[in-house]
Amino acid sequence: MMLEVNLDGIFVFIFLIMFGPALLFLLIGAILFAKQKKKAGKVFMILAGVYLLISLGICGSMMTS
Repeated sequence: MMLEVNLDGIFVFIFLIMFGPALLFLLIGAILFAKQKKKAGKVFMILAGVYLLISLGICGSMMTS
């Protein structure tokens, strides 16, 4: 007798961990950049890119295996 397991929630959770903080950092960076705080905006945009790169590597490897 096989039990069926629904893993849709885990996929959505991993997807939110991958892209959620990066999108939040990008949004904060864009707001700061528009409000004439260009240096802080650039820092947040760089953080968004670094977080996205690392999360795609770590979470992407978890999703493929």
